[in-house]
Amino acid sequence: MTAAPARHRMRAAIAVTAGLTLAVTLAACGKAAQVDQSGGSAHRGNLRIGLLLPDNEIARFDRFDKPLIKKRIKELCPRCTVDYASAQHDAATQQHQVDSMIANGVEVLILDAVDGRAIRSSVIRARQANIPVVAYDRLAEGPISGYVSFNGAEVGRLQGQALLKALAPHRPGHRDQIVMMNGSSTDPNSDWFKRGSLEVLRGRVTIGKSYETIGWRPENANLNMSGAIAALGADNIQGVLSANDGLASGVIAALKAAKIHPLPPVTGQDAELGAVQRIIAREQLMTVYKPFKPEAYAAAEMAVALGRGTSLAGIAKERVNSGSSQSIPAVLLHPIALDVHNLKILIRDGMYTTDQICTEKYAAACRKAGLIT
Repeated sequence: MTAAPARHRMRAAIAVTAGLTLAVTLAACGKAAQVDQSGGSAHRGNLRIGLLLPDNEIARFDRFDKPLIKKRIKELCPRCTVDYASAQHDAATQQHQVDSMIANGVEVLILDAVDGRAIRSSVIRARQANIPVVAYDRLAEGPISGYVSFNGAEVGRLQGQALLKALAPHRPGHRDQIVMMNGSSTDPNSDWFKRGSLEVLRGRVTIGKSYETIGWRPENANLNMSGAIAALGADNIQGVLSANDGLASGVIAALKAAKIHPLPPVTGQDAELGAVQRIIAREQLMTVYKPFKPEAYAAAEMAVALGRGTSLAGIAKERVNSGSSQSIPAVLLHPIALDVHNLKILIRDGMYTTDQICTEKYAAACRKAGLIT
């Protein structure tokens, strides 16, 4: 039978407020839902879960996050369904997608926000419709019911430590000069990564230029890096703290275009295949590997628990603040620093096969790194 009339009216009102013309279709559920204090609902029938990811340009989302989340939901709840949407890295698009899912009867949302601030109003509308929201990978503002990510400060510290280790030994009175290529200012994780790296780097290097890279886009990192080279001089950049692998690709392209050789050490994050190959080729120093399976599984487990109205106490052992007064149950996982010496971890974990990494172009480098014989 249909959900309770009050809930139907709330969703219809939200659809009108959002300017949507969609017909309001409420999910079938064996019994009317009863809201619990966490924003979830006691649900004995099927669950309809909305999964909203920021884009499909970054390989991880389509290759790992989406299929792993859907797989775990099916394991926990075989008759649950997942409504998926990619925002194509547009905050307004994602707001409409959230409103559309609310109007069409989803009962839980897993949300990786394009812009953690801009999505606040949509998160509030979800709470008004008694739909709990799990913030995935990035912490969105508003009444979030659960959060799963990796410890961002630890990511930054690993990057900073690797960069310092790679720089030449300090001479008395000398500090190496670096460029910081940070992520997008609309992503709260960017500041988290930056603060972690500065814990390590502050007072030990000179930061010649520091950029907030719009949209996490490699082409913007490329433009920023070209500007840094022009401003500081090709011989005056000893390293680059790059917040992720996509930015690192843009940075390295700019360094090559300026004919800088040898390349200075450049950090990264996400263990993208292209980055792994750059590490093997000694073009990129390192990446931070965040095993996607435990992150995706934790989000799926949170969503199913909230949809069923059960406590997150057995899943979330930590708490974080969203910028409001509330304390959010959280799972904060530990990242791993990877360089040319321990890339076999990715093969062991099933991220990539040796054949995927060690194509003909990288065969000699792979042999030198011990990945193939």
